Amino acid sequence: MTQVTRTELLPGVYLTAVHTMKFKSSYMGIQLLTPLSEEHAAANALVPMVLRRGTERCPDMERLSAALDELYGGSVEPIVRKKGETQCVGFVASFLDDAYVPDGTPILEHAAALLGELLLTPARENGGFVSAYVERERANLVDRIRAQVNDKRQYAVLRLVQLMCQGEPYGVDRLGSEASAAAITGEALWERYQALLSGARVELYFSGSAPFERVEAAFRSALAGLNGREAAPVSVCRNTLSGGEEKPRNFEDALDVTQGKLSIGLRTDIKVTDEEYPALMLFNAVFGGTTTSKLFLNVREKLSLCYYASSQLEKFKGLMLVFSGVEFDKREAAQSEILAQLEKCRRGEIEPWELEAARRSGVNSLKSMLDSQGRMEDFWLGLAVEPGDGPEDLAARLEQVTVEQVAAAARRVRLDSIYFLKGKEEQQ
Repeated sequence: MTQVTRTELLPGVYLTAVHTMKFKSSYMGIQLLTPLSEEHAAANALVPMVLRRGTERCPDMERLSAALDELYGGSVEPIVRKKGETQCVGFVASFLDDAYVPDGTPILEHAAALLGELLLTPARENGGFVSAYVERERANLVDRIRAQVNDKRQYAVLRLVQLMCQGEPYGVDRLGSEASAAAITGEALWERYQALLSGARVELYFSGSAPFERVEAAFRSALAGLNGREAAPVSVCRNTLSGGEEKPRNFEDALDVTQGKLSIGLRTDIKVTDEEYPALMLFNAVFGGTTTSKLFLNVREKLSLCYYASSQLEKFKGLMLVFSGVEFDKREAAQSEILAQLEKCRRGEIEPWELEAARRSGVNSLKSMLDSQGRMEDFWLGLAVEPGDGPEDLAARLEQVTVEQVAAAARRVRLDSIYFLKGKEEQQ
């Protein structure tokens, strides 16, 4: 039996605790939530990477690793995400659940305390971060941003979002830009860290066998240093649905690639909190979100116009992104067929087996989430940004969606942008 409890632990500090006996490990998270912006995205992303290098008590990676070993080989990793127009930076951690500790030593309190140390008492030098840690992690961040171009499939989607959402916070990459990352100084990063501590919403997460009262007490003690925060941290989420142009926009880049990447951006004007959202989920599954979708079976398998063709929802922003890999000379045919399959969905030309296959895929995905602590943490973090149904309630709503509702959701979708990544030789 899984029980979820949520409370405001301290001003602007919220705890979501999932009581479950399913896992041998407990899973924790500390996230700082702040509006996504070009100015601060890279520095925000760098903060948890530098914090993870050491604390006052464990000022280097060697001693921090020793502290984790004492907790039966626990792990703590920095993580940077964006949920709509909110940037989420912090740590996720996994430790042996107390129910499975051989000698009965409590792990929860020590693990929470270590997370609190990482967040609140970093290793310091001359009143700020250790300069060597900042320099190394800044170089790592720049390398990560540069490396995004190496995965051409994901890079094409990244570029589509950047171009489609120019001037909107959602167009900013979760890691920020290379130029802004390279320009970060130790002093500026310390100032950004202090700003996050004082103004960002803090989201805590726990999944494990410990009762809620014990989890609450452990985190309250670990984060007592946040007691002096203002009662009303900044708003974390705009998630504007408006935007785009009346006519679809076309964008192109040329790189040294042998296969074209065609990405299409659609605005759904449906948010995760809207009544129509379950119908939108099934529309995405029918259209391109599964291996039984129209894009997979028709554009890829039947017509062989693409090496791959699929779609995904950006549920917090109300976008649907279509991505495909095509031969350069098949671009127009592939694009036409993708949009033709969209029109079929709008007209309600959906076979009963297509709808049921999409429904089973969506329901099974939501239910299988309960078997993954990492997926659950990510899902509940999303609900902290934009409140909505839990996985079981959302699965129940999917069971009730009709083909007419799917078609109605499809008709809400409007074509915004088309992006094509072509080869350099195609530029001539």
